[in-house]
Amino acid sequence: MTTQTFTLPDVGEGLTEAEIVVWKVAPGDTVAINDVICEIETAKSLVELPSPHAGVVGEILAAEGATVEVGAPIVTFVSEDVDPSTGSRPQGGAASAPAAEEGGGSVLVGYGTGGGATSRRRKPAERAVRSSVGVIAKPPIRKLARDLGVDLTEVTATGADGEVTRDDVVKHAEQASVFRNIETPEWGSVREETVPAPASAPVGLARGMQPAAQPGSDARTESIPVKGVRKATSSAMVQSAYSAPHVTVWKEVDASRTMELVKRLKASPDYADIRVSPLLIMARAVIWAARRTPMVNAAWVDTDSGAEIVVRHYVNLGIAAATPRGLLVPNIKDAQDLSMKDLARALNRLTLTAREGKTSPADQQGGTITITNIGVFGMDAGTPIINPGEAGIVAMGTIAQKPWVVDGEVRPRWVTTVAGSFDHRVIDGDQMSRFVADVASVLEEPALLVE
Repeated sequence: MTTQTFTLPDVGEGLTEAEIVVWKVAPGDTVAINDVICEIETAKSLVELPSPHAGVVGEILAAEGATVEVGAPIVTFVSEDVDPSTGSRPQGGAASAPAAEEGGGSVLVGYGTGGGATSRRRKPAERAVRSSVGVIAKPPIRKLARDLGVDLTEVTATGADGEVTRDDVVKHAEQASVFRNIETPEWGSVREETVPAPASAPVGLARGMQPAAQPGSDARTESIPVKGVRKATSSAMVQSAYSAPHVTVWKEVDASRTMELVKRLKASPDYADIRVSPLLIMARAVIWAARRTPMVNAAWVDTDSGAEIVVRHYVNLGIAAATPRGLLVPNIKDAQDLSMKDLARALNRLTLTAREGKTSPADQQGGTITITNIGVFGMDAGTPIINPGEAGIVAMGTIAQKPWVVDGEVRPRWVTTVAGSFDHRVIDGDQMSRFVADVASVLEEPALLVE
């Protein structure tokens, strides 16, 4: 019997350490080559590690939650001895891993050689993981393909010796539909959860900073006291701008099918007493997209013991409203549970109440994500500031007819721009991009909402 130690490999991202998230095996389990033995989390991704050996799991050397440096031992395997001269197991023994090309150790599939085989640097393709159908791809690439819904057997490989690269997977996903980026989960029964957050946040305004002196007034100027809604809004916006690192992304969208749906709903007897606008489809799109990328619906929370990220598994959908009192952001509670018609009624009530100046404080509290419809003012796009207590805000620009290329021909289409600002402490670039792409997908094809 031979005991072999598996050390944490460089999974191809150039990082020096990773966290053991969860073990998929336990001591005594029998594994085959390429069976997933654990999940690790690097600074860039969550990666499944396949077994480099066939045999029995011996000892787990790194606990779940531990941060391990590349090259550190994490698990041992026990397998039958291999005759280094023939590459076969002793007669009567059980099947075992093939011998190494040099040094007599077992080949670490996907990670080079183990044992004494250290004299030859293996090619990139040899360090990649070969699946049961013969596709060569490193663990991060396999993870990326799963997240994007890409079948690796259908990807054209451009890497050395037929290895599938990250660009190959991304290109294949782009050629497919954007609707396939991830599977849409169900809203969970647990309303909130917390996830670890970085140790520190960007600093805000220095303590003790005094406001600038009030300039003098004369007949050519007018002084407007800052109070009430304006005072609360200005304070909230300054707090948000100086505490949350904002990042804004946007996408231009062919919303012609959204306009067609709005026209049909307006003509429907079921909506005879309800005002319908493109904002209704936008609201449904944001709710749908937030379910697919939950972090946009989260919040950064500072506590006595440090910061944490609270992920809300419900949507209290805020709608920024310009009113005689100033900017208000009332929200629709548990909007994810509403039908299209009920959401339309809720938007009508919210808008009417805000315009009449009757929005209550309770209606403005507890929001999780906000929509600002700057299109009603004729604006194409903007970089909105996040509402405090939230991690994302989406701006919908004006919808106007523009020339658009359809099937190789330039045609007039109803075009708008979807922009989103996000708290970069909570949301990474791929998540915010996926979210905005999902919202745009619904505006392009509202039939996605039919699930």
